[in-house]
Amino acid sequence: MTEYDDLLAASAGYDSDSSDGDTDEELKEAFAAGLLKPGLNIVGEAPEKKVAKNNVAAMKQKLAEMQKNLPWIERLDLVNAPAPLAPELAFKEDLHGKERATKLQQDQAGFTLEEDVVHNDFKREMMFYRQAQAAVLEAIPRLHSMNIRTKRPEDYFAQMAKTDEHMNKIRSKLLSKEQGQERAEKMSKLRELKKYGKKVQVEVQQKRLKEKKDMMDEMKKIRKGQGGNMDFLENGGGKGESKGAIAGKRNAKDKKFGFGGKKRHLKKNDKNSTDDVSGFKPFIKGGAGSKFGGKPGGKKLGKGSNKRPGKGNRQKMKNKKK
Repeated sequence: MTEYDDLLAASAGYDSDSSDGDTDEELKEAFAAGLLKPGLNIVGEAPEKKVAKNNVAAMKQKLAEMQKNLPWIERLDLVNAPAPLAPELAFKEDLHGKERATKLQQDQAGFTLEEDVVHNDFKREMMFYRQAQAAVLEAIPRLHSMNIRTKRPEDYFAQMAKTDEHMNKIRSKLLSKEQGQERAEKMSKLRELKKYGKKVQVEVQQKRLKEKKDMMDEMKKIRKGQGGNMDFLENGGGKGESKGAIAGKRNAKDKKFGFGGKKRHLKKNDKNSTDDVSGFKPFIKGGAGSKFGGKPGGKKLGKGSNKRPGKGNRQKMKNKKK
């Protein structure tokens, strides 16, 4: 065993000359008995204990070195109490306290809200805010009384800490991030609309299938003589359609295809059309419009009187005139 093991064994009440194989068991028993605790055994030299020093003379000397008789405008130091707590800030602090109290009860931490580190940090930040607010409320009127402007002029130009190239990179990155968010929101809306459209389409199809099934059931009842509802026939075979819509469809079909009924042999004579001779005009040979010529009211011409001479005769007639 090493010297360290001997010390542990001696502290546990065991003989250092015992077998090396029992060392682990001895350490376990010593730890279970509470003889081994964190910090009991330190390897190396222990650090020196620091002694607190309250050198009042040295601190006063340093304070005198830092103090300078300068006007207030060069120091801008203020000593004041925190500003009054605004109602909205008081509401936030109270709300934060209730949330932390509920959290502590759930976690069963074992300490009160006043001992909660998170709530104390929140209250400390609120105190810093109120302290700064009170300093501003006191300093601004004081500066105005000294004719010192506290707002930046409109034409004020300040050198930026970052270059234009760097700011352009930041602007482009922010713009791309914003566009990505808008694209994601748009895609999400499109998916929602697509889901809604599909849902409506399924509902319409189910409604049509149900109406068709109901109509077929009613038709089966009618065929079997079990009664049945005939309302679907009055509605033109479609439920939910108004009479005006059905009449409009009927008028459009009548205008396009006619009123129905028999269409063959419509021009065939019957007894009444055969006996009616009011529109009959008798044929007169040689009359107007006949193949024998003649003019209405004129004299009858002889046969061949209006016949044109042949070519040879017409030539002879020309030669005689010469």
